[in-house]
Amino acid sequence: MGVTTGAVWGRAEQQDYRSRVRGTLLGVAVGDALGGPADTLSLAEIRAAYGGAGLLDLAPGYGRRGSVTHHTQLTLFTVDGLIRAQVRRDTGAWHPPTDLHRAYLRWAATQRDWGPDERRAEDGWLAREEWLYARRDPTRALLTGFGDRTMGTPESPKNPDEMGPEAVARSAPFGLLVGWEPQLVVQLAVECAAQTHGHPVACLSAGAYAVIVHGLARGDSLDGAVQRALALLTARPGHQPVCDALQHALGAVRQGMPTPARVEELADDGTADGLLAASVYCALVGEDVRHGLCLAVNQSGPSAAAGALTGGLLGALHGETALPPAWLAELEGRPTLLELADDFAMEMTQGPALHGPSGASPGWLARYPRA
Repeated sequence: MGVTTGAVWGRAEQQDYRSRVRGTLLGVAVGDALGGPADTLSLAEIRAAYGGAGLLDLAPGYGRRGSVTHHTQLTLFTVDGLIRAQVRRDTGAWHPPTDLHRAYLRWAATQRDWGPDERRAEDGWLAREEWLYARRDPTRALLTGFGDRTMGTPESPKNPDEMGPEAVARSAPFGLLVGWEPQLVVQLAVECAAQTHGHPVACLSAGAYAVIVHGLARGDSLDGAVQRALALLTARPGHQPVCDALQHALGAVRQGMPTPARVEELADDGTADGLLAASVYCALVGEDVRHGLCLAVNQSGPSAAAGALTGGLLGALHGETALPPAWLAELEGRPTLLELADDFAMEMTQGPALHGPSGASPGWLARYPRA
């Protein structure tokens, strides 16, 4: 699998990339936080609770405004696993799906333990963040997929009938591997989705979402990134529902003013392909980030996942400065998100200076152990 080479990174490129990494992770979290309080509500119930225009601002959830769900938690551990994979590559052990699985098992421990176990030095710094030890309604597929140490694979997936959007919602960081070839980004996202959501629709939706983010992080337009995803998917068995959903989203853009009814039609019954289509549509038609996110969450499907997916696309497209600052100010875990985003950008652009043949930073290896 490919890695980023140092030669492409001038100062301006590094700064643009870091902004897109920050934008993607913060966008996922802001969309997740916006949609979380409405996650189990129908559109009529959302309007009854928040007014006729629907949910247009952060609302209390889990005891505070700006709280995130398991979608953001798992996205953070995806980033952690990708950094650890790069660090472990020095040892000759290079199998990113295994490193991601280890990271997801660290997340699973946060769902059953009272708090961090300081004796586990191999956990690294993220698993010691106490705020992550909050159970935010993870689905059964997530808990069973990571309920033991057996890793699901595309050949032998966990939960082979599971079509929910949760694996897609943790897949934005794969798209930030801008030095990788697009087909490898798709493959890694598919392999990691199979660890909890084994149905081809869920796996291929995760691959499509990751490679759309990949195109945006490289400076493509959203329409261009979706077209590339469609071209890559057509070679894969079982691609038709996902490709149809993406084509439906592109066609809906030309059908007049965006409405909650159109978002609900795209989201369909809340499966991975429907949420992917709805998020692409909302990112395409949104007047700005706030409008696109509000459009995504005001519908009767899984609002948190829709917000997270849409936020990841808009953050990768526009960078962190386009996100609503008032929402960022209240966002749970923002210091952790920013620290992890900057670590990821530094690893991907300057990894050889942190660990490599010429030496390694002890502080970096304490944060991201090779174990």
